[in-house]
Amino acid sequence: MTRSEQGRHRERHDPHWVEWLTGILSAILIAGMLGWVGWEAFTREATPPDLSVTVLATEKAGSGHRIAFDIYNSATTTAAAVTVIGRLMEGERVIEENHVVFDYVAAESKSTGAILFENDPAGRTVSLRPAGYTAP
Repeated sequence: MTRSEQGRHRERHDPHWVEWLTGILSAILIAGMLGWVGWEAFTREATPPDLSVTVLATEKAGSGHRIAFDIYNSATTTAAAVTVIGRLMEGERVIEENHVVFDYVAAESKSTGAILFENDPAGRTVSLRPAGYTAP
């Protein structure tokens, strides 16, 4: 801290109590974060990707139809190049099949995407499923 006396500046050599408090709280916070990250790294078991798909909405889009969905990865390992296959079916007959590839779906997270169909899905069965992935 600097004091000014008749144009002269003088530094205080003893730190203010706020500086000590800030330093101690910062050290506790950093130690806690390092402890938490270390605990997670050593105790958490790596499980292979566990992918599931939930349809969000179906809407008309341009000359086709868009089916928006979320893909969830409930495992502790990230999946890369995740392929989702969408089928538009009438009874047992597949009318149209498309796929979309996600660069990755992070561990314990979700990603959102959409599959586009030329045919109207109204009154038909839509099947979306994860078809495969690679290890990043």
